[in-house]
Amino acid sequence: MNDKHITSQFDTELSGISSRVLEMGGLVEAQVAQAVYALTKSSGETASHVLRTEERVNQMEVEIDRDLSTIIARRQPTARDLRLLIAISKTIGNLERVGDEAARIARTMQRLMNSGISSKLRLPVGDISFEADLAIALLRKSLDAFARLDASAALDVMKKDSEIDVEFDGLMRKLVTYMMEDPRTISASIDLIFVAKAIERVGDHAKNLAEQVIYVVKGTDVRHTPMDDVESVVA
Repeated sequence: MNDKHITSQFDTELSGISSRVLEMGGLVEAQVAQAVYALTKSSGETASHVLRTEERVNQMEVEIDRDLSTIIARRQPTARDLRLLIAISKTIGNLERVGDEAARIARTMQRLMNSGISSKLRLPVGDISFEADLAIALLRKSLDAFARLDASAALDVMKKDSEIDVEFDGLMRKLVTYMMEDPRTISASIDLIFVAKAIERVGDHAKNLAEQVIYVVKGTDVRHTPMDDVESVVA
């Protein structure tokens, strides 16, 4: 078997794994959107669907990780190809955790619905939905940056993560005010705090995906790096 054929096979394997990562990303993106829909619309059926999807996401992570190990052992890739495989391994880990956050939101919705508390109280579910829209959009942009290996797009994702943090802080202040003004809201508000934190973590995972894109393209690990330094790496 000649080197050209081996290279072609390797490229096909890389392309196949990358496509499966994007499939997994699309699945967890939908999972988050459905979890928030379940919460805002009190849809128990949608929440149950989110929880069923979690099992599929977990299985995809295991399968992709297994195939990565096989490729590394068989092909012994070097330089950028190896960076891509390492980045994919970290990326699917982050995507699996996004799925966990979606499942956490769905379980919280089920608990609120079963208690019957949330339907009787005025709670800022609209703010939760807005925060979720930001996080989902950021996740979508990070997946697009991964698909195109676009370091500039990944940098933009990293910059926009702070917008979700601002929304999270504002929502925390609002929920604290609700609890102070009406003690009946305490239980439901605490649940919504955990939901808001789960959504904020989705944004963090999107940022982590963007960092991996920059690592693949530029060969530099930009985790825990000041933004000015990240911009210098991408420039």
